[in-house]
Amino acid sequence: MPITPNQGSTGGGTTVTITGTNLSGVTAVKFGTKSATITANTPTSVTSTSPSGSGTVPVTVTTPGGTSNPLSFFYVGAPFKSALSPVAGVTAGGDTVTINGTGLSTATAVHFGAVSATPTVVSDAQLTVTVPAGAGAGPVGVSVTTAGGTNNGLSYTYVDGPTISTLGPNSGPPSGGTAVTITGTALTTTQSVTFGSTPAPFAVINDTTLSVVTPPTPDGAPGPSNVTVTTSGGTAFAAGGFTYVNGPGI
Repeated sequence: MPITPNQGSTGGGTTVTITGTNLSGVTAVKFGTKSATITANTPTSVTSTSPSGSGTVPVTVTTPGGTSNPLSFFYVGAPFKSALSPVAGVTAGGDTVTINGTGLSTATAVHFGAVSATPTVVSDAQLTVTVPAGAGAGPVGVSVTTAGGTNNGLSYTYVDGPTISTLGPNSGPPSGGTAVTITGTALTTTQSVTFGSTPAPFAVINDTTLSVVTPPTPDGAPGPSNVTVTTSGGTAFAAGGFTYVNGPGI
Protein backbone atom coordinates (compact mmCIF):
# COMPACT_ATOMS: atom_id res chain seq x y z
CA MET A 1 0.00 0.00 0.00
CA PRO A 2 2.04 2.98 -1.26
CA ILE A 3 1.85 6.55 0.05
CA THR A 4 2.51 9.55 -2.21
CA PRO A 5 4.29 11.73 -1.36
CA ASN A 6 6.00 10.08 1.58
CA GLN A 7 7.34 13.34 2.99
CA GLY A 8 6.03 16.80 3.74
CA SER A 9 6.27 19.96 5.80
CA THR A 10 6.50 19.85 9.60
CA GLY A 11 3.75 22.45 9.52
CA GLY A 12 1.36 19.98 7.89
CA GLY A 13 -0.85 20.75 4.92
CA THR A 14 0.64 18.21 2.51
CA THR A 15 -1.89 16.43 0.30
CA VAL A 16 -1.14 12.71 0.61
CA THR A 17 -2.69 9.85 -1.38
CA ILE A 18 -2.62 6.27 -0.11
CA THR A 19 -3.50 3.49 -2.55
CA GLY A 20 -4.42 -0.10 -1.84
CA THR A 21 -7.44 -2.40 -1.67
CA ASN A 22 -10.64 -2.51 0.38
CA LEU A 23 -10.36 1.17 1.22
CA SER A 24 -14.07 2.03 0.91
CA GLY A 25 -15.61 3.84 3.84
CA VAL A 26 -12.42 5.05 5.45
CA THR A 27 -13.18 6.41 8.89
CA ALA A 28 -9.73 7.62 9.91
CA VAL A 29 -6.23 8.29 8.61
CA LYS A 30 -3.62 8.67 11.33
CA PHE A 31 -0.17 10.24 11.13
CA GLY A 32 1.33 8.87 14.30
CA THR A 33 -1.26 9.76 16.92
CA LYS A 34 -2.72 12.66 14.95
CA SER A 35 -5.76 12.41 12.72
CA ALA A 36 -5.58 13.71 9.16
CA THR A 37 -8.39 15.41 7.27
CA ILE A 38 -9.82 13.03 4.64
CA THR A 39 -10.55 14.80 1.35
CA ALA A 40 -11.31 11.92 -1.04
CA ASN A 41 -11.98 8.19 -0.83
CA THR A 42 -12.47 5.36 -3.34
CA PRO A 43 -12.26 1.57 -2.98
CA THR A 44 -8.57 1.77 -3.98
CA SER A 45 -7.39 5.10 -2.57
CA VAL A 46 -7.78 7.68 0.14
CA THR A 47 -6.53 11.24 0.00
CA SER A 48 -5.89 13.26 3.12
CA THR A 49 -4.14 16.39 4.36
CA SER A 50 -1.26 15.75 6.72
CA PRO A 51 -1.36 17.27 10.20
CA SER A 52 1.70 18.99 11.68
CA GLY A 53 4.43 16.76 13.04
CA SER A 54 8.12 15.98 13.14
CA GLY A 55 10.47 13.13 12.39
CA THR A 56 9.19 9.87 10.90
CA VAL A 57 5.69 8.73 11.79
CA PRO A 58 3.57 5.68 10.92
CA VAL A 59 0.51 6.32 8.76
CA THR A 60 -2.48 4.00 9.11
CA VAL A 61 -5.89 3.80 7.46
CA THR A 62 -8.96 2.62 9.33
CA THR A 63 -12.12 1.26 7.67
CA PRO A 64 -15.07 -0.73 9.04
CA GLY A 65 -12.95 -3.78 8.26
CA GLY A 66 -10.07 -2.77 10.53
CA THR A 67 -6.81 -0.83 10.51
CA SER A 68 -4.10 -1.19 7.88
CA ASN A 69 -0.43 -1.89 8.30
CA PRO A 70 1.59 1.31 8.88
CA LEU A 71 3.45 3.25 6.20
CA SER A 72 6.26 5.70 6.93
CA PHE A 73 5.86 9.44 6.41
CA PHE A 74 8.83 11.78 6.85
CA TYR A 75 8.37 15.31 8.14
CA VAL A 76 10.79 17.81 6.61
CA GLY A 77 11.62 21.19 8.13
CA ALA A 78 11.35 24.39 6.11
CA PRO A 79 14.50 25.34 4.20
CA PHE A 80 16.88 28.02 5.42
CA LYS A 81 18.78 30.13 2.91
CA SER A 82 21.94 31.92 4.00
CA ALA A 83 23.41 33.28 0.77
CA LEU A 84 22.85 33.75 -2.95
CA SER A 85 25.60 34.37 -5.49
CA PRO A 86 25.77 36.25 -7.76
CA VAL A 87 23.11 38.71 -6.59
CA ALA A 88 22.55 40.41 -9.96
CA GLY A 89 22.42 39.55 -13.63
CA VAL A 90 20.97 40.30 -17.03
CA THR A 91 17.25 40.88 -17.46
CA ALA A 92 17.22 38.21 -20.17
CA GLY A 93 18.16 35.61 -17.56
CA GLY A 94 20.39 32.62 -18.21
CA ASP A 95 22.96 33.17 -15.46
CA THR A 96 23.63 30.38 -12.97
CA VAL A 97 23.02 31.26 -9.32
CA THR A 98 24.21 29.28 -6.31
CA ILE A 99 22.08 29.24 -3.16
CA ASN A 100 23.56 28.05 0.14
CA GLY A 101 21.63 27.14 3.28
CA THR A 102 20.17 24.08 4.99
CA GLY A 103 17.28 21.75 4.23
CA LEU A 104 17.66 22.20 0.48
CA SER A 105 17.87 18.54 -0.57
CA THR A 106 14.16 18.30 -1.46
CA ALA A 107 14.02 21.61 -3.35
CA THR A 108 11.61 21.50 -6.28
CA ALA A 109 11.42 25.17 -7.29
CA VAL A 110 13.16 28.50 -6.91
CA HIS A 111 11.01 31.56 -7.50
CA PHE A 112 12.43 34.81 -8.82
CA GLY A 113 9.54 37.12 -8.13
CA ALA A 114 6.55 35.49 -9.83
CA VAL A 115 8.65 33.31 -12.16
CA SER A 116 9.82 29.87 -11.08
CA ALA A 117 12.81 27.79 -12.14
CA THR A 118 13.78 24.19 -11.44
CA PRO A 119 16.96 23.90 -9.37
CA THR A 120 19.77 21.36 -9.38
CA VAL A 121 20.36 20.04 -5.87
CA VAL A 122 24.07 19.79 -5.09
CA SER A 123 23.62 18.83 -1.44
CA ASP A 124 21.39 19.58 1.51
CA ALA A 125 23.40 22.76 1.93
CA GLN A 126 23.59 23.95 -1.68
CA LEU A 127 21.69 24.15 -4.94
CA THR A 128 22.20 25.85 -8.28
CA VAL A 129 19.57 27.30 -10.59
CA THR A 130 19.45 29.00 -13.98
CA VAL A 131 17.87 32.41 -13.59
CA PRO A 132 14.70 32.87 -15.66
CA ALA A 133 14.08 36.02 -17.67
CA GLY A 134 12.84 38.96 -15.65
CA ALA A 135 9.94 41.25 -16.40
CA GLY A 136 12.26 44.25 -16.23
CA ALA A 137 15.21 45.77 -14.45
CA GLY A 138 15.11 45.88 -10.66
CA PRO A 139 15.18 43.65 -7.57
CA VAL A 140 12.92 40.63 -7.04
CA GLY A 141 12.46 38.37 -4.03
CA VAL A 142 13.91 34.86 -4.21
CA SER A 143 12.21 31.92 -2.50
CA VAL A 144 12.99 28.21 -2.35
CA THR A 145 10.25 25.57 -2.18
CA THR A 146 11.03 22.16 -0.67
CA ALA A 147 9.01 19.31 0.79
CA GLY A 148 9.32 21.21 4.06
CA GLY A 149 7.77 24.41 2.77
CA THR A 150 8.83 27.69 1.23
CA ASN A 151 11.41 30.12 2.55
CA ASN A 152 12.23 33.55 1.20
CA GLY A 153 14.22 36.56 2.30
CA LEU A 154 16.84 36.80 -0.45
CA SER A 155 16.89 39.26 -3.33
CA TYR A 156 18.18 39.16 -6.91
CA THR A 157 18.51 42.26 -9.08
CA TYR A 158 17.84 42.16 -12.80
CA VAL A 159 20.04 44.57 -14.73
CA ASP A 160 19.35 45.80 -18.28
CA GLY A 161 22.11 45.35 -20.82
CA PRO A 162 24.14 48.50 -21.59
CA THR A 163 24.07 50.54 -24.77
CA ILE A 164 26.60 52.98 -26.24
CA SER A 165 25.21 56.10 -27.94
CA THR A 166 28.18 58.42 -28.46
CA LEU A 167 31.87 58.85 -27.76
CA GLY A 168 33.19 62.38 -27.50
CA PRO A 169 35.70 63.03 -28.76
CA ASN A 170 35.86 59.96 -30.98
CA SER A 171 39.49 60.33 -32.03
CA GLY A 172 42.87 60.91 -30.48
CA PRO A 173 46.57 60.09 -30.70
CA PRO A 174 47.90 56.48 -30.67
CA SER A 175 49.83 57.34 -27.52
CA GLY A 176 46.53 57.38 -25.62
CA GLY A 177 45.62 59.76 -22.83
CA THR A 178 42.54 61.25 -24.49
CA ALA A 179 39.70 61.97 -22.08
CA VAL A 180 36.56 60.54 -23.67
CA THR A 181 32.96 60.78 -22.51
CA ILE A 182 30.84 57.74 -23.37
CA THR A 183 27.09 58.18 -23.26
CA GLY A 184 24.54 55.40 -23.35
CA THR A 185 22.18 53.56 -21.04
CA ALA A 186 22.45 51.12 -18.12
CA LEU A 187 26.08 52.05 -17.42
CA THR A 188 25.94 52.18 -13.62
CA THR A 189 27.33 48.66 -13.10
CA THR A 190 30.17 49.05 -15.62
CA GLN A 191 32.95 46.59 -14.88
CA SER A 192 35.36 47.32 -17.72
CA VAL A 193 35.92 49.44 -20.81
CA THR A 194 38.27 48.26 -23.54
CA PHE A 195 39.65 49.87 -26.69
CA GLY A 196 40.35 46.92 -28.93
CA SER A 197 41.65 44.40 -26.42
CA THR A 198 43.29 46.97 -24.15
CA PRO A 199 41.51 47.97 -20.93
CA ALA A 200 40.98 51.66 -20.26
CA PRO A 201 40.66 53.45 -16.92
CA PHE A 202 37.14 54.74 -16.40
CA ALA A 203 34.79 56.35 -13.93
CA VAL A 204 31.01 55.99 -13.76
CA ILE A 205 29.44 59.43 -13.74
CA ASN A 206 25.84 58.20 -13.76
CA ASP A 207 23.69 55.58 -15.46
CA THR A 208 24.09 57.27 -18.84
CA THR A 209 27.65 58.58 -18.71
CA LEU A 210 31.19 57.20 -18.36
CA SER A 211 34.43 59.15 -18.25
CA VAL A 212 37.25 57.18 -19.91
CA VAL A 213 40.93 57.77 -20.70
CA THR A 214 42.10 56.07 -23.88
CA PRO A 215 44.96 53.59 -23.58
CA PRO A 216 47.80 53.65 -26.12
CA THR A 217 47.56 51.35 -29.11
CA PRO A 218 49.59 48.14 -28.67
CA ASP A 219 51.82 48.87 -31.67
CA GLY A 220 51.77 52.68 -31.55
CA ALA A 221 50.02 52.78 -34.92
CA PRO A 222 46.90 54.76 -35.83
CA GLY A 223 43.61 53.25 -36.93
CA PRO A 224 40.03 52.52 -35.83
CA SER A 225 39.41 50.77 -32.54
CA ASN A 226 36.36 48.89 -31.31
CA VAL A 227 35.07 50.06 -27.94
CA THR A 228 33.47 47.59 -25.54
CA VAL A 229 31.66 48.38 -22.29
CA THR A 230 30.96 45.44 -19.98
CA THR A 231 28.48 45.68 -17.10
CA SER A 232 26.76 43.16 -14.85
CA GLY A 233 23.88 43.40 -17.33
CA GLY A 234 25.92 42.45 -20.39
CA THR A 235 28.13 44.01 -23.03
CA ALA A 236 27.78 46.99 -25.38
CA PHE A 237 29.97 47.15 -28.48
CA ALA A 238 30.80 50.14 -30.68
CA ALA A 239 32.55 48.86 -33.82
CA GLY A 240 35.28 51.33 -34.79
CA GLY A 241 33.91 53.68 -32.18
CA PHE A 242 37.20 55.47 -31.63
CA THR A 243 39.88 56.31 -34.20
CA TYR A 244 43.52 56.71 -33.30
CA VAL A 245 45.08 59.41 -35.51
CA ASN A 246 48.63 60.71 -35.76
CA GLY A 247 49.25 64.34 -34.93
CA PRO A 248 50.63 66.76 -37.46
CA GLY A 249 54.32 66.89 -38.19
CA ILE A 250 56.36 69.74 -39.57
